[in-house]
Amino acid sequence: MAEKKVFHELLSLREAKKRLIDKFIEQVELPIASEVVFVKDALDRITAEPVFAKFSSPYFHSSAMDGYAVRAKDTFLATEREPVKLKIGQDAYWIETGDPLKEGFDAVIPVEEVSIKDGYIEIYSSVPPYNDVRPIGEDIVATELIIPESHRVRAIDIGAMLASGITQIKVRRKPVVGIIPTGSELISADELSHKLPEPPQLIEYNSAVLSGFVKQAGAEPKVYPIVKDNYDEIKEAVLTALRECNMVLLNAGSGYGKEDFTYKVMSEIGEVIINGVAIKPGKPFIAAFIDNKPVLGIPGYPVSAIICYELFVKPLLDLYLGTSMEEKEELTAIISRQISSNIGVDEFVRVKVGRVGEKYVVTPMGRGAGLLMSVVRADGFMVIPQGSEGYSQGSEVKVNLWRSKKEIDNTIVCIGSHDNTLDIIYNFLRKRYPHITLSSAHVGSMAGLIAIKKREAHVAGTHLLDEETGQYNVPFIKKLMADREIFLINLVYRIQGFIVKKGNPKNINRFEDLTRQDVVFINRQAGSGTRLLLDKHLRELNIPPSAIRGYETDEYTHMGVAAAVLTGRADVGLGILSAAQALGLDFIPLAEERYDLVIPAEFMDLEIIKALLDTITNDKEFRETVLKLGGYDIRDMGKILYKSY
Repeated sequence: MAEKKVFHELLSLREAKKRLIDKFIEQVELPIASEVVFVKDALDRITAEPVFAKFSSPYFHSSAMDGYAVRAKDTFLATEREPVKLKIGQDAYWIETGDPLKEGFDAVIPVEEVSIKDGYIEIYSSVPPYNDVRPIGEDIVATELIIPESHRVRAIDIGAMLASGITQIKVRRKPVVGIIPTGSELISADELSHKLPEPPQLIEYNSAVLSGFVKQAGAEPKVYPIVKDNYDEIKEAVLTALRECNMVLLNAGSGYGKEDFTYKVMSEIGEVIINGVAIKPGKPFIAAFIDNKPVLGIPGYPVSAIICYELFVKPLLDLYLGTSMEEKEELTAIISRQISSNIGVDEFVRVKVGRVGEKYVVTPMGRGAGLLMSVVRADGFMVIPQGSEGYSQGSEVKVNLWRSKKEIDNTIVCIGSHDNTLDIIYNFLRKRYPHITLSSAHVGSMAGLIAIKKREAHVAGTHLLDEETGQYNVPFIKKLMADREIFLINLVYRIQGFIVKKGNPKNINRFEDLTRQDVVFINRQAGSGTRLLLDKHLRELNIPPSAIRGYETDEYTHMGVAAAVLTGRADVGLGILSAAQALGLDFIPLAEERYDLVIPAEFMDLEIIKALLDTITNDKEFRETVLKLGGYDIRDMGKILYKSY
């Protein structure tokens, strides 16, 4: 009597993927376990925890030019008519690019800007402190986030980690994928001679293709010898692979009309959940779970094998690793602010990119040749050609992506005031929602609100205090966006104060102390909430900005202010407690302020914004992490404080 024929239950692609992924999540412990590796060996590995800088980079003040190191104060009287002469070896000394500055010297004058006469250099114009000097922490500040969890380590990330003193990191173990080629007609490419194989022999190469895809996904392929179309041999090969691997790919099953051994083996020793999918090519795909491990029957035709890998295998590897594979693409975007360049050079500008509404918005990043982190954090680059002086705001530009377009589409564009909690949000988004990321541009509260007004951002961080009403943010929203529905959601309350060196050696406690001649201040950029807070107090105390040394020197982040104090570029800056604590500095509290997120109503239903709000509203671990930073109160975190109509 003939054996009963097994009919395939064809599933739709959507149902097949859902059934496979749901069963995988139910059966497999995710993400996969972690291990510690040397940073030098971490290329393409997936981080199992965030990586923070151990040291600043550079960790000493170094020359950015070939020239002469001087004391800036010695140049203040220099003019074309009355140049200042400095004795070489005493008041000035030759220094080359990258060399450390000697104690007491704080500026470099390029060699082409001085004249050398009788053992002296002549200087024809004054230079400010740290002229052509790379200060400590210019690129990386100790304790800042280098890369988040669930991040695929790139070559540039390795450089950034090593530059900041990190030599070992925790990464997710590579899932081992067993690949079993089957078919009595198959021969290994290693067996080939110079003549063609004898019919019906076929060269087996699907295992090499699948192995390459598995490696690209960050997993470890283990290719087994070819197994003939024999039930017992296939069964033994599958059981062996299950003992050694996290997942098994069986390619291809039966040949020449023989019984489908793949299905028979899977159904006997495990649970078959998919036995055919309504796709072309790839229809014969089979999926089973054996000992809580996925065993997938991949069709033998090469295109079918590739399609099934992309549709069914790679999503499971992404779940194992907690991330998605990056792809290089190009897109057209609107530039968010004017950028200029010198004619005569092709300039490659690192950029952040995000999709806001129906358009892509690109924001240029730091352009210095030594700014490694501008590459680490960039989404790609744009080119300003040699015949152009740059691009005006709103221009369309081509962007070459270092991240996939899919990841760009799932990027939250946050423009506005800086706060250290944004780094924490970024990490938790990547941890909980590996396909979502946060692009944060620190341009100040007012610039953030303008970006929202111009529909160039999803979110703006802001802490603008209106002096007349004593309210935070609401008066500015009413003034700038009276015609739009806006949500104002609290993130944190935070303490602002003076960041000073350990022990507060200059005894700085009041705003009046900023006017002392022995005190150098470091400011925040114009338009930032911290700058407005400073100006408010100066007006109330009738202190002119000109009375403060360093008022015109600014940084774009609180960590930048703290780094300036730590490295001696300034004696004091106005910032938040968490920045001071991160670098071991002292802090004189001055006022509590409210830091909010501004989100237009039309974005509230986006998946990426829902993920953001879910993180800050419901994630207990996130809240505990914020509190550990110090200087934060989360009493209203996630609460809607204002809604305009």
